[in-house]
Amino acid sequence: MTQSLTIDFVSDVACPWCAVGLNSLLQALEQLSDEVSASIRFRPFELAPDMPETGERILPHLSRKYGISEEQVKQNQEQIRLRGAELGFVFDFRADSMKWNTFAAHQLLHWAGEQGAEYQLALKQALLEAYFSHNRNPSDIEVLVELAAKAGLDSVVARELLQDQRYAEVVRAEEQQWLELGVSSVPTVVFNQRYAVSGGQPVESFVAAMRDVLAQEER
Repeated sequence: MTQSLTIDFVSDVACPWCAVGLNSLLQALEQLSDEVSASIRFRPFELAPDMPETGERILPHLSRKYGISEEQVKQNQEQIRLRGAELGFVFDFRADSMKWNTFAAHQLLHWAGEQGAEYQLALKQALLEAYFSHNRNPSDIEVLVELAAKAGLDSVVARELLQDQRYAEVVRAEEQQWLELGVSSVPTVVFNQRYAVSGGQPVESFVAAMRDVLAQEER
């Protein structure tokens, strides 16, 4: 008999550890398919909310943000690439890879969640793959509309909502809500609105965390 579990996955589509964490979480859920019936909801967080539409090359951006050399950034990227490969996710970090504004992508994800959890998951995976595996721009409306269709969503509605920004206020409010709850880094994975796990954890760590949460819920 399976136990129900709600999962709030707070993340950004331009966060490499979020891609690692999501793939780890999904594989952990596969291992626990006989024990857990999970519902995942993706929540918005922007790592670079002030990023202009023109974007910025990742290497100088991360070098300046963390106060490290570009060579150290490359070393960190190689570690992430290897973690992704272990999970079957492809990272293609290049010298000309860009950091983009992701606010439009979060609006599209919010709408996708209203259509159903399966659509939101499919869109999230498409966004992460487009950005990290193919270096595509997640702020480009044409890219977003294409990915919405790929996830089984109505591309006409997707274009309209991105153009009229109808979800801008609600996404801003939700971002602020998670900040006020103390989320300062991503991914942050919240189980049953009570138990939080941060970072791109290994599969076995998510398995242990979920079993622990369910055991505590039974007490």
